Amino acid sequence: MTRYIRRAAALCAVLLVALLVNATRVQVFQARSYDENPANRRQPIARYAQPRGDVVVDGRAVTGSRDSGEQLRYERTYRNGPLYAPVTGFASQVYGTAFLERAEDGILSGSDPMLSPLPLWNDLTRSQNPGGKVVTTLDPAAQQAAYEGLGSRRGAVAAIEPSTGKILALVSTPSYDPGVLSGNGPAVKEAWARLNGDESKPMLNRAIRKTYPPGSTFKVVTAAAALEAGVVTDVDRPTDSPDPYTLPGTTSRLTNEVEGCENASLRYAFEWSCNTVFAKLGVDVGLRDMTRTAANFGFNDRKLRIPLAVAPSNFDLRLDTPQLALSSIGQFDTRATPLQMAMISAAVAGGGSVKAPYLVAKTTTRGGATVSTNGPETLHQAMNPSTALRMRELMTDVVEEGTGTNAAIPGATVGGKTGTAQHGIGNSGTPYAWFISWAEADDAVGSAVAVAVVVEDAAAERGEISGGGDAAPIAKAVMEAALGL
Repeated sequence: MTRYIRRAAALCAVLLVALLVNATRVQVFQARSYDENPANRRQPIARYAQPRGDVVVDGRAVTGSRDSGEQLRYERTYRNGPLYAPVTGFASQVYGTAFLERAEDGILSGSDPMLSPLPLWNDLTRSQNPGGKVVTTLDPAAQQAAYEGLGSRRGAVAAIEPSTGKILALVSTPSYDPGVLSGNGPAVKEAWARLNGDESKPMLNRAIRKTYPPGSTFKVVTAAAALEAGVVTDVDRPTDSPDPYTLPGTTSRLTNEVEGCENASLRYAFEWSCNTVFAKLGVDVGLRDMTRTAANFGFNDRKLRIPLAVAPSNFDLRLDTPQLALSSIGQFDTRATPLQMAMISAAVAGGGSVKAPYLVAKTTTRGGATVSTNGPETLHQAMNPSTALRMRELMTDVVEEGTGTNAAIPGATVGGKTGTAQHGIGNSGTPYAWFISWAEADDAVGSAVAVAVVVEDAAAERGEISGGGDAAPIAKAVMEAALGL
């Protein structure tokens, strides 16, 4: 009898070990596959069982959560949704997340381990942290000024604090209300189809995800390269520049929109945007120095995050001489995001240093305890401080007496550069109007802002489009708002 008891006990022990091994297999080795299985409803139910953390602008939340009373309980809400959509993105129970809602999802959803009071606390207690807060660097007045300035036109604005890289405004129009993508009812799917089918692409963040030919605003880079390479040593000395300029090795002639560009000085050519002078300067500087200067300003950088991914701006590394001439005036294959062009303007205002742009000042717990912070970081030294000083003079001349007078602000020193970028097959597309600028308040040391504006106005008369006329007034409004003037 004792023998049978021992056998039964041994069998029970084997079964117990088998159960433990299987439980270990399921809960440890196969846990991820079960968690990620689309049929597992426990994850989304837990994810939406509590309010999501908020995105904060100047101490005020621009997001919220609404109790739907359904199984996926809390839905995302947005305050001034279209104004901040290029920053917040959306958080949808059907279509996932975008922009800051995606980049900072761990903090906002409460899943980031840094929100736990102790290491491995959540693993032991099986609890979920409340969603944290994402505090942005945005200036609400500058954001509003940019949004109202663009109005119903397609376009984008980026504004940066030159000394730190803080992004003060990031606007893209037309925009949309991210709240229509919250929840999981039929209306969400209808809104998704409508937004994706809209030819104006309201969900496209033109400020960081679309690249444009920068046109004459790129002449800031070409002028800096010419000064750095020693091709130009005196900005008031005549250049050996014909008008028109025949592109080397071709019969194609490049002309200007203004008079007086033949052998014009760099100051005059910059002030009145002489294509012939800058095309020849780019050729004289040479491909190596032009590509190096462009890279120092941030072109061809495929790793830039703010923390949103930024489309890389392009300056070709392999160009023949005619292509180099056109690229040096912001045409051919040269392309840039508005954020990149704001970085160029900020480098001039900041003594030649390119600061890494960033959108998140810090993240916190729901109670306000700091989880992480961001601060100034230098990406590149685009040019020597002496070159930056010369460029400040040239950009100031543009606003004081050149093509950018519409950006002048009483009580501030303003520098700028206009641009009207051609595009399309045979330049058949309606040109883009550009303006990049910086401003410093006369009575506030260190108070500065750098701005880039691009306007796509397909309804405008082609001959009436100009950076000084269409984009400069928007930049002016943003700079005034950022400086509090």
